[in-house]
Amino acid sequence: MDFYDVISARKSVRRYQNVPVEPEKLERVLDAARSAPSADNSQEWRFVVVTDPAVRNDLAGAAAEQDYILEAPVVIACCAETQGELMRCGLPKFTVDVTLAVDHLMLAATSEELGTCWTGHFNPGRVKAVLGIPAGVEVVALLALGYAEYPEPETKNRLPLERIVHYERWKPRD
Repeated sequence: MDFYDVISARKSVRRYQNVPVEPEKLERVLDAARSAPSADNSQEWRFVVVTDPAVRNDLAGAAAEQDYILEAPVVIACCAETQGELMRCGLPKFTVDVTLAVDHLMLAATSEELGTCWTGHFNPGRVKAVLGIPAGVEVVALLALGYAEYPEPETKNRLPLERIVHYERWKPRD
């Protein structure tokens, strides 16, 4: 797929086929995440890949019983092993860095004809307990990954560029 086709095709998938993800595809999408930029090249991201149905069930419980967490053949806990440093703009480095890595992972998954769904609705303490994640490691997101039950593209409702882009200075809109 052309890069812009990948961007257009990416969607949040909440229904998955009962088909395992090939190890080589999983490795490629994880490698794409590893290729993301990070503040000061700190590379604080860490990933816990879960395929065991019992563990996915426990993760679904930690994520407000969202069924697609259990249904997806792979769930990735996207974490940061961090000292909590801030970027000069005041944002925590790890939140930006992990987000960039997850975006790379989701786009790579789309190019592999896999679906993903970013999940931020979870109890971090429960996720850490289920996965044995130590103190000092932050859980940023859970990412469901697998073959979409309905792989057809969706029409996305996005604001027009003229509403979101300003040139040279912020200009009030009419």
